[in-house]
Amino acid sequence: MALWRCSSSWLSSVSRSSGGVGGGESKVSPEIAPVSGGEGEGEEEEGEVERWSRLLPELLTEIMRRVDAGAERWPPRRDVVACACVCRRWRDAAVSVVRPPLECGRITFPSSLKQPGPRDAPMHCFIRRNKKNSTFYLYLSLTQALTDKGKFLLAARRFRNGAHTEYIISYDCDDLFPGSNSSDFLGTKFIIYDSQPPFDGAKPSRSQSSRRFASKQINPNVSGGNYEVGQVSYKFNFLKSRGPRRMQCNIQCPVGQSTASDPLKEKLISTSSPLALRNKAPRWHEHLQCWCLNFHGRVTVASVKNFQLVAPAGTSDPWGIADEETVILQFGKIEDDAFTMDYRQPLSAFQAFAICLTSFGTKLACE
Repeated sequence: MALWRCSSSWLSSVSRSSGGVGGGESKVSPEIAPVSGGEGEGEEEEGEVERWSRLLPELLTEIMRRVDAGAERWPPRRDVVACACVCRRWRDAAVSVVRPPLECGRITFPSSLKQPGPRDAPMHCFIRRNKKNSTFYLYLSLTQALTDKGKFLLAARRFRNGAHTEYIISYDCDDLFPGSNSSDFLGTKFIIYDSQPPFDGAKPSRSQSSRRFASKQINPNVSGGNYEVGQVSYKFNFLKSRGPRRMQCNIQCPVGQSTASDPLKEKLISTSSPLALRNKAPRWHEHLQCWCLNFHGRVTVASVKNFQLVAPAGTSDPWGIADEETVILQFGKIEDDAFTMDYRQPLSAFQAFAICLTSFGTKLACE
């Protein structure tokens, strides 16, 4: 997975609608005026930026506070990102004002996708699948509806590598090369890798599967390589007994997450702790003759892919999770190629998306 970089597409109001998921149709067009090459115009623009950068720090901070307060949701939230792109001083001011998703419950910068989700209520997202080219697109919900135009967050693509299945997860629709997530022969065990160290002192994985993944090193201060950040496994069902899939996850989550919005400005987290998650057991409904879970209206179609993940007793203390009934990640089907994904702390959008991708595909030994 490529490292975060500034992208004009992040300034776009919304991603294209569901009809444009396939191939290049999902690209977001940046809302910037065409540049007419002229030396005089370039000097004028530099002078304009310099004038804006000379604002008093107190005034600049107050401007950012007002912009942040007036943009609760996307697409208006793009104004905050636009202000951060003016110059370095405006970027520093934006970073000091904007709070991470854990505190404010909003996604602002691309770095927010690697930070824990909200503490009090889940972040509502949805995934659209394109079966023709095995691609998946994660969107942030803009309304209370199950699906809408959405704000594009991440993209993924599935690859076959011999007997294994691999995924690449990226925030760039055009940067989908193998792969950030790999499975075994039966599709029952997945290992999640990240090209950025999840915490200070993390060591790159030396396994054979991680060496297959290309890693781009953009920041010279961050060591290159692939870091194992989690595993997802599905239990075997050799007897073919009736019932849904059973899954377990072990995810490396930071303890004492910094509140900085920009990972380049903050010091890497010094420690992380494994979070154990398991799927919440559904109940058998005699009248409907099926297994049921309460998705609170966020899932409308019965599917073997649907699941809710909770933390077993005794494993949630470092993150202050209330109890075993608190759903950390919820995933379910709403249309033929559309699925809701709701997550909360300590999982990030990247981690939640990676876990949900493992649910796609047939698992002969589990069903």
